[in-house]
Amino acid sequence: MQEAVRGLEPRSLWRFFSDISSIPRESGNEAGMQAYLIAFANEHNLEYVKDETGNIIIRKSAAPGFESKPSVALQGHMDMVCVKDEGIVHDFTTDPLTLVRDGDILKAQGTTLGADNGIAVALILSLLGDKDALHGPLEGIFTVEEETGLTGAFGLEERHIKSRLLINLDSEEEGIFYIGCAGGIETRVTKAVNWKAPKQNTKAFLLTAGGMQGGHSGGEIHKQRANAIKVASRLLTHLSSFALFSAEGGTKRNVIPSLAKFGFVIDAKDEALLYSALKEVQAQLHGEYEVSDPNLQITITEVAMPTTVVDERESNTFITALYSAPHGVDAMSMSIPGIVETSTNLAIISLDENGFKVIASHRSSILSSRDDVAKRFGAIFSLIGADVAFEGAYPSWKPNPHSKLTSFCAKAYKEYTKKEPTVTAIHAGLECGIINSRVPGMDSVSFGPTMWDVHSTKERLSISSAAWLEGFTRHLLQIIE
Repeated sequence: MQEAVRGLEPRSLWRFFSDISSIPRESGNEAGMQAYLIAFANEHNLEYVKDETGNIIIRKSAAPGFESKPSVALQGHMDMVCVKDEGIVHDFTTDPLTLVRDGDILKAQGTTLGADNGIAVALILSLLGDKDALHGPLEGIFTVEEETGLTGAFGLEERHIKSRLLINLDSEEEGIFYIGCAGGIETRVTKAVNWKAPKQNTKAFLLTAGGMQGGHSGGEIHKQRANAIKVASRLLTHLSSFALFSAEGGTKRNVIPSLAKFGFVIDAKDEALLYSALKEVQAQLHGEYEVSDPNLQITITEVAMPTTVVDERESNTFITALYSAPHGVDAMSMSIPGIVETSTNLAIISLDENGFKVIASHRSSILSSRDDVAKRFGAIFSLIGADVAFEGAYPSWKPNPHSKLTSFCAKAYKEYTKKEPTVTAIHAGLECGIINSRVPGMDSVSFGPTMWDVHSTKERLSISSAAWLEGFTRHLLQIIE
């Protein structure tokens, strides 16, 4: 067990979370987690299934006296979003996460924490492994590749799932019960380019836009945090002409970009204009983001001249499209106050020998709006001759105001905490809607402990809230009807 969680209660929860934190589990690299879960099932003599998609379902019989209780599925995903601070040496394919405790806060050293959704996996294992736990028939559903396209949820088969009550443990605010979520789709843009030798009497520079908070594109998109790709492209639009030779920004489709770097060449005579634009744009952005992103910083560094650059016209046209492309909240919900209805995350930009690549993620609780904002995003790049493809569409989870499970959970929460719960929908994508479509008759709810800034290196988990989650879930399983 890592020192940061040693002595914390409940011990089994933190022991499993420590174990999970030592296993590489970026989306698509869940083999270690699958092996760990199978070994766990075998150790505790529990029935398990590994389906064709790679999901693991572990079943446990009811405790004595609880045989008449309904079967309940507890669900979380194995994978995590892997992001690290610039300059941090960490290999997510081999290295364990280093946990750090700061009072009631648990975080990781220089990387994402992976509490999304490692804390859910740890909780489910804590219950499945406890021979004294009181509950009816129990299933643990552990899905793969949730963060990159909800692949595991789409691959679940009805024949493997016995429960018709599903508790998804992938939410991030204690006391809130979610009964609906947005659907999503991804836009992929590719644009071939012409490479040529740089002109005479030019200078090469590297533009770095960094210091931004980033965060989860579902949970933080409404917080008006800066997008590093948009920041960098904004500065470049102030130049009369330039030729790009490198571009990189963003890490994952569901992470707001916090760092972007563009290499470019300009006429030597325009150097003064460049630094004037830098001063102007930096001042503007500090004023615009003084609350949401106070550490935003743009730097310009002169670098060695590249051997080839992208044609000036193509460079300028592409940056103009990037600057014009939607990012952020497109519409707020008219039916659920305070909830984002439709949004876009301009997530990733890259340039290699084959040309430019752009990835954007779009979410909406209304599927026609989801598709519309994606088409609007793609149309901008179609105008400059880019190839545009739409991939990975997944449905929204339509709120069910008549959910018996949700009503019971809300009542149990009030009894357990003496507080009123909040029942609402969330803009971030959850697996419930997909699982409901794969398993007819499923009644679902989602809740979880308090976390902040997931999908970023500032990701933090409330230790006391995680303990609440464990205690409440045990209480709920004892009384559920």
